[in-house]
Amino acid sequence: MHIEFRHLRTIKAIHDTGGLARAADQLNITQSALSHQIKGIEDQAGVELFVRRSKPLKLSAAGMRMLAAAETILPQVAALEMEFSGLIAGKSGRLHIAIECHACFEWLFPVLEQFRKAWPDVDVDIRPGLAFDALPALRKEEVDLVVSSDPEDLPETDFTPLFDYDAVFVASAAHPLAQKEVIEADDFRGQTLITYPVDRARLDVFSQLLTPAKVEPAEVRQVELTAVILLLVASNRGVAVLPDWVVRQVRYNSDYVTRPLTKSGITRRLYAATREDDTSRPYMAHLIRLARQEAVKLQRA
Repeated sequence: MHIEFRHLRTIKAIHDTGGLARAADQLNITQSALSHQIKGIEDQAGVELFVRRSKPLKLSAAGMRMLAAAETILPQVAALEMEFSGLIAGKSGRLHIAIECHACFEWLFPVLEQFRKAWPDVDVDIRPGLAFDALPALRKEEVDLVVSSDPEDLPETDFTPLFDYDAVFVASAAHPLAQKEVIEADDFRGQTLITYPVDRARLDVFSQLLTPAKVEPAEVRQVELTAVILLLVASNRGVAVLPDWVVRQVRYNSDYVTRPLTKSGITRRLYAATREDDTSRPYMAHLIRLARQEAVKLQRA
C-alpha cells in the first residue's frame, strides 16, 4: 500500500467539509479529479473508505482509521515545514555555546537574556568548554560557538573579536603586596594563589606570567565561584588574578585591592569562534553584536 500526504489531506478535507464539491474547492482541484483520487486511494488500501449513498458523505470504519492517521501526521508535517522555512529564513536554528573562559558565565547570561527575546525559535544551550576540547567539538558540529581567548589557525573556522580585558592582581588591602604599585611574577613565590578549577594552561596567570617566568606559588587553591574567590581574598586567605571587568562587576567591599601585572600589563582578547558557514547567520551575527555591547557596559562599570 502506498499512501501519500495528498491522500491524507483528501480524506481530511472530505470529512471536514462533508461533500466532494466543497472538498474539491478546499483542495483547489476539480471534483472529477477528486473522485479519481478517492478511487486510487481505495485501490491502494484495498478497502472502501466511504459509506456510499450517505449524505453528507461519511467515512467508513477504515476511512476513520485513515482520518486518525491524517490528523496525527499532517500537523507534524506542517510543523516540520515551518521549522525548515525558519531555518531557510535564518529565524530558527541551534546555538550551543562552549565557554573556555570560566569567568565568562557572568558576562554571557545577560547577553543570552536579550538574545532569547529576539530569537525565541533558536535552541540555546551552554556547555562548559573547560570539560572537553571545545574547538574540535566546534568542527564536529557538537557545538556552534566557542568563547575563547586562544585563537588558532583552523580551516573553515572564524575567530571574531569580542573585547579586550586586562588580567589584574587581587589581594586583601591588608596584604603586604597591596603596597606595591605593580605586581611581577616573583611576587607570587610563597603565596597561596586562588584560581578557578581550570587546567593551568587555560589560566592567564600561568600561561601569560608564571609559567614563562618559571615561578611556582606556594599553594594553588581552586574555587568555583568568583564571589567566593573575592571573599577569600578579602579575608587574606590568598591572592588571585582575575579579568578586570569581573572585579568591577562583582565588587562587594573595599577590603581588597587590584594591581596591574607587570609594568606593561597583561591584556587578553576574547573571541567568538564559529564555523565559517554559520558566522553570517542572522541570529549568530546578532548574538556577537549583543556580546560586544554587553562588554562595553562591563568596561564602563
